[in-house]
Amino acid sequence: MRSVGTVLALVVLATVVATFAQRRRLPAPSLLVVAGLAVALLPGTPRIEISPEIIGLVVLPPLLYASAEDMPWRELRAVWKPVGILAIGLVLASAAAVGAVAAAVTPLSWQMALVLGAVLASTDPVAVTALGRRLALPPKAQVLVQAESLFNDATSLVLVRVAAGIAVASAAANWGAAGGQFLLLAGGGTVIGGAVAGVVTLIRRRTEEPVLETVIALVTPYAAYLLAEIAHTSGVTSCVVAGVVLGGRGDRLTNARIRLQLHAVYGTVVFLLESVVFSLIGLALPAQVRALADGDRAWPLYALAVAVTLIAVRLLWLAPLSAVVQREGGVGRLNWRVPVVLTWAGTRGVMPLAAALSIPEFAKDGSKLADRPLVLVLTTSVVVVTLVVQGFTLAPVVRRSGIALEPAHTEREEIEARSRLAHAGLARLEELAELEAVPDVVLDRLRRALNARLEDARDRLAESDGTAAATESADLVYRQLRRDLITVETEELQRLYDGHRISDTTRRRLQRSLDLEEARLSDV
Repeated sequence: MRSVGTVLALVVLATVVATFAQRRRLPAPSLLVVAGLAVALLPGTPRIEISPEIIGLVVLPPLLYASAEDMPWRELRAVWKPVGILAIGLVLASAAAVGAVAAAVTPLSWQMALVLGAVLASTDPVAVTALGRRLALPPKAQVLVQAESLFNDATSLVLVRVAAGIAVASAAANWGAAGGQFLLLAGGGTVIGGAVAGVVTLIRRRTEEPVLETVIALVTPYAAYLLAEIAHTSGVTSCVVAGVVLGGRGDRLTNARIRLQLHAVYGTVVFLLESVVFSLIGLALPAQVRALADGDRAWPLYALAVAVTLIAVRLLWLAPLSAVVQREGGVGRLNWRVPVVLTWAGTRGVMPLAAALSIPEFAKDGSKLADRPLVLVLTTSVVVVTLVVQGFTLAPVVRRSGIALEPAHTEREEIEARSRLAHAGLARLEELAELEAVPDVVLDRLRRALNARLEDARDRLAESDGTAAATESADLVYRQLRRDLITVETEELQRLYDGHRISDTTRRRLQRSLDLEEARLSDV
C-alpha cells in the first residue's frame, strides 16, 4: 500500500460498510467485496497491492484462531469422518477438475492450470465463518462446513507447493514426496499447535491479571503460526489446532470478568481484520485485470467456468456423502436439500488469495512466469463471484431448504435451559437452608430472584428491592452465596450440553449471561 493514509482510509471504509451490513442484516463479507470493487473503479483511487506476507503473518492467524475457537468439541467429534473425507478427497477432486477445465478453456499451460486448481481447491474458513454467523443451520451442518474449511487447507497447501514446483522447475510431479510433505505439514502443524495450546493452558491457569490474559490471547495465534512456519510445517493447521483445543477449555481457564474482556477485545480485532481483508479482495481485482495481457481479455468467461466447476464437483461429492450420513443416522426419507445448502455454503476467500500471491514470479531458469497474472485474476474473480453470488443468496437458500432452525425452537431451548439452571440453584439453596448457617433474609432474597427467573426465564435476573433489615453484612453474604449458585448453574449448564440437551450456541449465550451477572456482583 502506498501510504499510511490509504491504510486508514481503508479501515474507515471497511468499518462503515460492515456496520451498515450488520444493521441491514446483509452478509458483511459480500457487501465489503462489492464496496471495495466499487471504490477501486473510481478515478484517482490509488493502486492497491496485497502483500502475501501481510495476509499470512498479520491477518490470517487471529481470524483462523477465532474461527477454530468457536468450534464445539461435541459436534466436531460427531462429524470428523465426513470432514476427513471432504478435507482430503474433495480437495483433490476439486483441484483435478478445475485444472482440467482451466487447461481446456483458458490459455493457461497445464502446469499453471494445475496451480490454479490447487489454489482454489479448498473452501475458506474466514469467509465460511463470517457468512455462517447469520444463519440458523443445524449444529452438525454448521460444524461440518466450518470444520471442513479449517482442516482442508493442509491438503490444499501441499497441492499448491507441488503444483508451483512443477510450474517453476518444469519437472514431473513426485507424488510420493507430496504425500510425505502432507504428513509433515499437517502432522507437524498439529503437534506444534497442540504444544502451544498446552503451554498457554498452563500459563493462563496461573494468571488472573486481565491485561496479561488479553495479551496472551492475542499473541497465541501468532505464536502457533510462526513456530509452525519456522519448523517448515503448516502454520494454518497449527493455528487451527491451538484454537480448537483452547476453545474447548476456555470456560475453565479464566474467570467471568476476564472472559468478558477477552470476548470484547477479540471481537473488535476480528471485526476490523475481517472488514479490511474482504474490502482488499474487491480493491485488488481491477489492478490485477489491468496487468493482464491482451490475449487474456476473456477472463470473465474463464472465471465463470471455474466457479461453476467448483460448485458442480462439490455437489457431486456432498450428495452421496450426505445420503450415507443420513442413512447411518436412521433417517427414513433422504433430505436432498442438505447437500444443496452445504454446497452453496462452500465459499472461497482469503486463503486462496494468499496461496495465489505466494506463487513465484520467476521460473528456475530466470524466465518470468507469463501465466501468473491470469492465475491471480482468476483466483480473485472466483473468490469475488463466490462471496457475492453465494454470499447474498445463501440465507434465502437456507430458508427455502427448510433445514434452518426456527427462531421459536432456539428460544424455547434457551428458556428451558434457563429454567433448569434456576432449579439447580434452588436445589443448592435448599441444601444451605437445611444447614441453618445463612440468614433468612438472604435466603428469601435469593429464592425470590430464582423464582422470578422460573416464572419468566427470558428476562434477566430480577433484583429484589432490599428490605429495611438488610444490612451490609447480609449483602456481602448474598453476593457470596449468589456466586456459589452461579457455580452450580454453570455446572448444570455443562451437564445439559454434555447430555445433548442444548446446542453449543445456547450454551455460550447462557454462559455469557452468567458471566455478566458474576461480573456485576464483583462490581458491587
